[in-house]
Amino acid sequence: MSGDQKSRRINGHAYSYLYDIPSTGLRFFTVYGPWGRPDMALFLFTKAILEKKPIDIYNYGNMKRDFTYIDDIIEGVLRVIDKIPESSSDWSGDNPDPATSCAPYKLYNIGNNNPVELMRLIEVLENCLGKEAKKNLRPIQAGDVPATYADVADLVKDINFKPDTPIEEGVRNFVDWYLAYYKRL
Repeated sequence: MSGDQKSRRINGHAYSYLYDIPSTGLRFFTVYGPWGRPDMALFLFTKAILEKKPIDIYNYGNMKRDFTYIDDIIEGVLRVIDKIPESSSDWSGDNPDPATSCAPYKLYNIGNNNPVELMRLIEVLENCLGKEAKKNLRPIQAGDVPATYADVADLVKDINFKPDTPIEEGVRNFVDWYLAYYKRL
């Protein structure tokens, strides 16, 4: 978590505590899908593969990400909207749970809860595009982490929702959109 992200989380919690304002924090894990950010790996890889250019694969491909399809993110947000956080009466500063508080505050991870190897994502993308990627294996970038994982237990417990779009379905949806959208331009 970056310092700025941690600061926002602390500020949200502080306002909730000081002013008794119910606050919910959401953490999204490697969101992808149509209309996504063009600086993200799936966009960059798709463009490069179609242009027959090499893709940079960091940590020599030994990366895992909790890829989460955009529809799952939206469903999670819509369900959480109606779940107003309450103070936890059994919360203790001696043994704090970072996802709850004595303030009306709650923090949810919205992720697929199933890290996928980066090389698997590339394999699925190659299959959807019908083209093989030229791979440029590189060392891990400074500050990067080899794996991300979303613990969604509170999301399941509180709103009965667990993201579950398989990477094969999500990447296929992205590629179909990408090809249709960029063909029009």
